Amino acid sequence: MPELPEVETTRRGIAPYLIGRRVLEVTLRRPDLRWPIPAEVGELLPGQRIEAVERRAKYLLLHTRAGSALLHLGMSGMLRLLPPDAPIGKHDHVDIALERMPAQAPRILRFTDPRRFGCLLWQPPGEIHPLLAHLGPEPLTDAFDGERLWRASRGRGSAVKLFLMDNAVVVGVGNIYASEALFAAGIDPRRPAGTISRARYARLATEVKRILAWAIERGGTTLRDFLNPDGAPGYFFRELNVYGRAGEPCRVCASAIRQVALGQRSTFWCPRCQR
Repeated sequence: MPELPEVETTRRGIAPYLIGRRVLEVTLRRPDLRWPIPAEVGELLPGQRIEAVERRAKYLLLHTRAGSALLHLGMSGMLRLLPPDAPIGKHDHVDIALERMPAQAPRILRFTDPRRFGCLLWQPPGEIHPLLAHLGPEPLTDAFDGERLWRASRGRGSAVKLFLMDNAVVVGVGNIYASEALFAAGIDPRRPAGTISRARYARLATEVKRILAWAIERGGTTLRDFLNPDGAPGYFFRELNVYGRAGEPCRVCASAIRQVALGQRSTFWCPRCQR
């Protein structure tokens, strides 16, 4: 599933071609993805100028005066900028035709989603969509730090990895990057969240910020489906220390990387480096 770095990479890739452009037409090739596509997408978005492209957690918002199109890439979705005559594939569900700008070729923004776990919804102006209403802080802002993690974790008996992936605690730290941040911080992902010290949470927050920022610079992680808007894969997979490396030697101590299921998600850690 695309995580925060992949979604931010997508935002950065499409924003220069969307901001300031008017939407000419919206083509919906099916009435739903994960949920029904609201009528407002087809009725209100055409004719509007896109004023900003924002990411909140793993959601993208295309802001206009009439409201905002809210997109989630789901398990296998991607957004690509293509010429209007690009061949239509089986899983190309939405096209947003954009006004042509001087010295630029005409383009469409195409939403492709083979598994249809993504979504295209609508947020009226001045409102916050229910999916965004109760989210925690963004991890790359000053609102997120080790002190917040430590305070939120008191009395928590769940595994620290599941705690870190709780969107009410902090948004966007998905399975891959939670595993990598816990390795970098030297914390066993199975440990109860409430037993970890303030100092160790300070280090964990620092590593979350560092790893997410570096992953964004590397264009995200491509393990199976994810591609950037220009069709390039994300290269952070080359930097992975534990995720997907069960049985392989740790890059630090050479111990075999272990794997366990936590919250029905595969979790990877080094038994010597993480305590």
